[in-house]
Amino acid sequence: MRQALRRFPNPRLTGLGCGLFCGAVMFLLGHLDALLLGSSLTVYSVLFVPVCVLTAVWVRRGDLMTAPVVLPIAFAVGLVPLADEGGGIGGHLMGLFTALATQAGWLYGGTLAAGLIVLARRVRQVARRAAARRRAT
Repeated sequence: MRQALRRFPNPRLTGLGCGLFCGAVMFLLGHLDALLLGSSLTVYSVLFVPVCVLTAVWVRRGDLMTAPVVLPIAFAVGLVPLADEGGGIGGHLMGLFTALATQAGWLYGGTLAAGLIVLARRVRQVARRAAARRRAT
């Protein structure tokens, strides 16, 4: 089992890297969804959850708290190609806000999953530091 896990990539993203990774992946998924599935918001939202988990796992220890912050922004960036374009800029903005409102459950769920992973990693980090301090004294 450990051998299989070691084959997976293990990048460490900075805070800026998290934002760029999430934004680029969600924008790409939004375009692919619009192209292949005809702008299915449910499929886009379901694909958001694994991106959240990967981001929370791949973020550096020093930048843990940035992951839950950049995820909702990336979700909105990816919705740009999916939003209805009828009626000019106003219609596009209304489509974007409507998509954000109707997919809020998935947005909150993915962000919560990432937040819990980040919180668990942070607790583990603090416990390791405390154990190291106890061993040093």
